[in-house]
Amino acid sequence: MTDKKIIAVVGATGQQGGGLARAILADPDGPFVLRAVTRSADSPAAKDLAAQGAEVVEASLDDESSMRTAFEGAYGAFVVTNFWVQRTPEEEQARTRAQMELDQAAIAARAAKDAGLKHVVWSTLEDTRPHFDHLGSELPTLLDVYKVPHFDAKGEANAFFTDLGVPTTFLQTTFYYESFLIGQGPHRDENGRLVLMNPMGDSVMALVSSEDIGRTAYGIFLAGAKYIGRTVGLAGAHATGTELAELFTKVLGEKVDYRPLTHDEVRASDTPGAVEIANMFQFYAEASEYFVGSRNLDLVRELNPRLKPLEEWLTEHKNEIPLG
Repeated sequence: MTDKKIIAVVGATGQQGGGLARAILADPDGPFVLRAVTRSADSPAAKDLAAQGAEVVEASLDDESSMRTAFEGAYGAFVVTNFWVQRTPEEEQARTRAQMELDQAAIAARAAKDAGLKHVVWSTLEDTRPHFDHLGSELPTLLDVYKVPHFDAKGEANAFFTDLGVPTTFLQTTFYYESFLIGQGPHRDENGRLVLMNPMGDSVMALVSSEDIGRTAYGIFLAGAKYIGRTVGLAGAHATGTELAELFTKVLGEKVDYRPLTHDEVRASDTPGAVEIANMFQFYAEASEYFVGSRNLDLVRELNPRLKPLEEWLTEHKNEIPLG
């Protein structure tokens, strides 16, 4: 028998949950053991976790009974929903992605309450609407009620945990370093020069490695009860667009110019989800003082001593950045 406490990690084969799963497994002398919660126990990633000693449980955030089973007997759980999950046309027709997240968060909160979990870390984001209202900004409304649906729905879903009295830490995430690997980094202009067109203007943005989301969640579980009921803003770096361009120049060994697009230019592009992306960057830019200020790097480093600086991450991944 072991006296270690079980942490049930939703999305243990994904980016955020995977970071936490690896952090638990990397600390065999620590107080926790991993219960990997995944939609497919037969996936290569799930089998790899099992081979490392994790308990693997198959469950879905769309199936409340399975989530109760996944949480049963655990001390705590990490809960994350995936707004960007691949869906069939029928699923897209049946409900919006925002509604999917709300439904899934409600199921997770009820399952956590029923299982008597002592600590839940809920991966969330700000509801941007009060900030835009305060700033008096006018920008398109999406899905009838949202400004940045993948932010707003998560922020709205916080209430499911608080209203049920689930002992929860609200871990507010931010822009992933990994976004630079999928088209949001520098690219070549018509003259072959490298340009970064990040629509931040002169504002500072917060960024983080997806791996560090899980590592920071592990630090919160280790810290225990003092973080219950608290919100922790997460970042691994704070930088302006100019500073990002300078960093890319240093890492890539080639000059990168910063030429920020306007938010309206992004909205008018043919990029999938362009309006939501533009609204998101407008929130980052206009609410920068609040957003960056609520993501204290010293606190995050205290929780996660292995917090990855952006320069180090870029150096490790520079050959994966698509420059076009």
